[in-house]
Amino acid sequence: MTVPDGERLYIGDGGLETTMIFDEGIELPEFASFVLLDDERGRAALRRYYDGFLELARAHGVGFTFDTPTWRASESWGAALGRSAAAIADVNRAAVEFAQLERERWQGPTTPIAVCGTVGPEGDAYRPERLLSAAEAEAYHAPQVAAFAAAGVDMVGAYTLSYAEEAIGIVAAAGAARLPVTISFTVETDCRLPSGEPLREAVERLDAETDSAAAYLMVNCAHPTHFAAELEKGGEWVRRIGGIRANASRKTHAELDEATELDRGDPAELSAEYATLEPHLPNLRVLGGCCGTDRHHLAEICKRCLPPSNS
Repeated sequence: MTVPDGERLYIGDGGLETTMIFDEGIELPEFASFVLLDDERGRAALRRYYDGFLELARAHGVGFTFDTPTWRASESWGAALGRSAAAIADVNRAAVEFAQLERERWQGPTTPIAVCGTVGPEGDAYRPERLLSAAEAEAYHAPQVAAFAAAGVDMVGAYTLSYAEEAIGIVAAAGAARLPVTISFTVETDCRLPSGEPLREAVERLDAETDSAAAYLMVNCAHPTHFAAELEKGGEWVRRIGGIRANASRKTHAELDEATELDRGDPAELSAEYATLEPHLPNLRVLGGCCGTDRHHLAEICKRCLPPSNS
């Protein structure tokens, strides 16, 4: 089982959904990238997308966290697309199998690949209509996690979580399936989760209520300027942040929701902000991107942030 453990840096991918919509011209209903697994055109687009990041990982001698295209592949989102619970379970297994085939093509001695079953929030990440209890979140996410376990995934990666209870439930579901898990929160421009909880409090509460069971924590779907100042203050909680997958844009979540054109930001500027943040994260192990980022952003991040021995 391959899991980023801090011994080697890994990179992740970028903004899968924004790349497919704006660069590939593929419609993603409900922002659901798992529909790409339905036919060869979609699978070919996925291979092109992931291959660009895998090439970077191989060139720089780093690992790669292969996050499956299943951020929306859970019960409520599947139902919105007319998929039954059984069909969604099949999608999750197929996504892991797709990633495992890609790993066979790309993995090497200096490029370990961790296949991560991607979990997303039950509701809208930016504006959740309801807040699940930890027990409700565990029950909701358990079927997707179980499908990942059955398919032989290495770990679970939960992204763009907007309140602590859902994160606690996902950690419990992963623990029940005996899978390592990483939790990634998103924040607004004031470094508070969309629920209003400060990032630090969410991290500390998650660890307190799960006995620090998550392998490491991350921040994603926000620009570094939205959270860097808080991380740079330091503290024991910052040591739990093992990954950054930032947006290319400085815009707020509300502005991004309303945008009709993709804000790609400035890849060189984004990489400089990663480099400024890096020394404040002693347990950093994964560098990736989120909305608006592509392989060009990650290429700049690799160039600026990876140690000389890896570049």
